[in-house]
Amino acid sequence: MSNDDEEEVGYGNTHRAFLQALLSRQTITYEDAKPLLAAIQTAAIPDRPTLPEDISYQDFDNYVHTLNSSISPFDFEIRSTLHQTTKECIYALVNTTSDALTQMATVHSADEIAFVKRVLDAMFDTHNTQRAEVMAVTSMQALKLAKPPNDGSRRESGTQAHAQAGLTMSQAEKTLENMVREGWFELSTRGFYTLSPRGLMELRGWLMDTYNDQPPDEGDDDEYEEPTEKIKLCRACKEIVTMGQRCPNMECLARLHNHCVRNMFRAQGGSEKCPMCKTDWVEPPPVGEKAAKAGRTSTNANGVGGRRRTSGMGMDGADDESDD
Repeated sequence: MSNDDEEEVGYGNTHRAFLQALLSRQTITYEDAKPLLAAIQTAAIPDRPTLPEDISYQDFDNYVHTLNSSISPFDFEIRSTLHQTTKECIYALVNTTSDALTQMATVHSADEIAFVKRVLDAMFDTHNTQRAEVMAVTSMQALKLAKPPNDGSRRESGTQAHAQAGLTMSQAEKTLENMVREGWFELSTRGFYTLSPRGLMELRGWLMDTYNDQPPDEGDDDEYEEPTEKIKLCRACKEIVTMGQRCPNMECLARLHNHCVRNMFRAQGGSEKCPMCKTDWVEPPPVGEKAAKAGRTSTNANGVGGRRRTSGMGMDGADDESDD
């Protein structure tokens, strides 16, 4: 079968080449894909060279759609999400069934995986409070987690604890560098580590299972307690929010990505109110690394500002002093 015939049928050699390239880099954007697809198509049909500008978004989308149809039986899928700060659409090859942290075990040691889990605990538990939803850690804060705690009091991230020696500082630093290089973490210009778009897509189910309490079953006789919801979804796009805005009513669970705010207001007919509690969406507190300092001035449920102590998340990783 010729390349032309193969492409007409569907999945062909050019799709295999694109999938192989995606496997090696894990994430891609449309702009990054254009020269890659142009080179692949030119190699397939040398007599008809393809230039990057010849690759339309429809061409790229067709490749993604064809690949998804072919790889879905193997529990893989190419998913997309908007980057929370750049607004760029990121495509990632995601394993739809296995625990993404288990996947890391093929290239990382048990101590390295345990360290990564402690960093995730710091992001989504320790530094994710009602007063300041930072969901990020500085290098110093991360490196302090190189050794496991002695008291065993920290959350075990849904896995059984076992004795581990931990990492040296240099090993922990190298592991963080690898997490960035492999596309799991991002390091901001302000020195904060956060989960990358790929990390959020791959770990979505695990994060929600680990850090969100499950609601009680109907008919449960135990006294009802409001379940903890550390991982919150954008009220507009339904993706996880680790950078964005929160309702000015600090008791409300509504969160929005910065790029989703106008879409939400437009969907509400121009009403600039919280989609849940109807509080005026005015000077909303930040979600993400900006909350590390914004936690200094908190807002109560009535929208009254006040000077408060931060929730221990200063830029240098040390607890901030009171402003009083």
